Amino acid sequence: MSFKREGQINKFMFENYDLSLRRFWMIKAYTIASGKGGTGKTTVTANLGTALAQHGRETCIVDTDVGMANLGLVLGLAETPITLHEVLAGTASIRDAMYEGPYGLKVVPCGLSLQGFQNANPERLTDVMCDLTDRCEFLLLDAPAGIGTDGVIPLTVADEVLLVVNPEISSIVDALKIKILTETVGGTIGGAILNRAILEETEMSRRKIEKTLDVSIIDTVPEDANVRRAAAAKTPVVVGAPGSESSKAFRRIAAKLAGIPVEAEPHKVQEGFVERFARALFRREP
Repeated sequence: MSFKREGQINKFMFENYDLSLRRFWMIKAYTIASGKGGTGKTTVTANLGTALAQHGRETCIVDTDVGMANLGLVLGLAETPITLHEVLAGTASIRDAMYEGPYGLKVVPCGLSLQGFQNANPERLTDVMCDLTDRCEFLLLDAPAGIGTDGVIPLTVADEVLLVVNPEISSIVDALKIKILTETVGGTIGGAILNRAILEETEMSRRKIEKTLDVSIIDTVPEDANVRRAAAAKTPVVVGAPGSESSKAFRRIAAKLAGIPVEAEPHKVQEGFVERFARALFRREP
């Protein structure tokens, strides 16, 4: 089998059938996209998903980056036997590739092997999304970087695409490309998340980015050393350092997505072994 991915968008494919999950009333689907790598898109996906679960919402996050998966790595799921690769290859069901994260969060990681990448058919993703519609209230898709077919499909299946942007020109330019592409294939931009922002420059950056992208910024996640410590401990920062400024930002965004008052405390979900163990690991970090 040729180790190749089609880089050109097949526009006919997206114009001739409805990929949207909007017709399923019981679920709200968001694709988290950025255009370029390194913006913190996967970190945003993991923490928003966990924060929604903390708010008592049935949530599933899926790593749709078939070639360069990272979501499983940041959540300690690198060694899972069945992943989205097997589901997209038609050898496993989505139920088999679903694992439990903090606060009952459902996680569907993608595989890390090149063989799995070769066998996976990204066009099966639409069927996978349909299979998930009765399993959660909120579905977050961690989109791959780039504008190839693998990256376009997640932009079309969600109700809204949320752009993750850093306060730097390359990130803003790439986010603009994703915005234009999303609108071209019939998707909807729900807003942007300004990630890794320096607080002293946030307001100026926010106004400039909103003007450039013609998109409102939902909220700002500040640059925070706790995020790196949490990544090293393979746990979301909203679990490892719930009082940090980044955690507060993620919970605010999750509350907005859930349509509940921003100032409300997360739903009091009983903390289980996974959360206690993750917090203990985080405390041991220097």
